[in-house]
Amino acid sequence: MAKIYVLQHHPAEALGTIAEALEGAALAWQYVRLFEGQPVPANMKGAGGLVVMGGPMSVYQTERYPFLKDEMRLIQTAAEEKRPVLGICLGAQIVAAALGAKVEKNSRGKEIGWYEVRVAREAQDDRLFRGVAEVIMPFHWHGDHFELPSRAVALANSDKTPCQAFRYGDNVYALQFHLEVTRDSIAGMAEAFAKELDREKISAPEMIALHHNYGAALAQIAERVFGRWAAPIQGT
Repeated sequence: MAKIYVLQHHPAEALGTIAEALEGAALAWQYVRLFEGQPVPANMKGAGGLVVMGGPMSVYQTERYPFLKDEMRLIQTAAEEKRPVLGICLGAQIVAAALGAKVEKNSRGKEIGWYEVRVAREAQDDRLFRGVAEVIMPFHWHGDHFELPSRAVALANSDKTPCQAFRYGDNVYALQFHLEVTRDSIAGMAEAFAKELDREKISAPEMIALHHNYGAALAQIAERVFGRWAAPIQGT
């Protein structure tokens, strides 16, 4: 059974529905709990792919979080070896930085909660996003954004964030938004990052309750996108 490395930055940000896609593709996974001090793997030996999850830190805080540089090196290695890579939120920003793109605070402000994302025309023929609606409503929790890496293909955007997702080559994907969340995982993030919600004057109960409106559609998109990402790995 092929194994996936999962780089985890905070206990509240786990695989969510990505796990269902991995199970459906007969893939095992190994969490690398960076918040507990576990080291980033030195290479991709023995792993069929790499998932990089979200977290509360920023890519440019490498002095405070030196493991970020190790993550970038592993992403570069995986990309060069044509191993599938999937970055989510902070993970997407780390992927972008590893590919040479600029990551910085978003001058348009934070996106926390449910915001529309427009799927780009280039995504119509994309292996993961073909058939996905032109406008989707995923969950967000980010204040930074990234430029599109050189030679990458933009897949989505929103009013505040010009680049919400991209593909690099045919094996590396980065999603600034969260397709993987469940009601419970949103509640967990709201509890873990309650002070930020207070600063932004966002109601946690209202944000969580909106999962009732958008969660079913989000789960269908997640099943399609993550299932397509995972499906070819067993044979690599």
